[in-house]
Amino acid sequence: MQPNPEILIEICTTKMPFGKYKDLLICNIPVHYLEWMNTKGFPKGKLGMLLETILVIKMNGLEELLTPIKKGLHTK
Repeated sequence: MQPNPEILIEICTTKMPFGKYKDLLICNIPVHYLEWMNTKGFPKGKLGMLLETILVIKMNGLEELLTPIKKGLHTK
């Protein structure tokens, strides 16, 4: 199953709206913080889905999925 490219783009362009890592792109939030949030419960809705998705990506060593997106954003 291929990951949804729109979700990957959102992970690379959406900033964390609150907390210790407020204004940091979701793709750049450290895994230890994502793991902590997971124990507390991710927020409801789209933000929670994005945070949970980046946690799964990072825990499975799949961050290379984001490389072409990040490169594309830097060339715009």
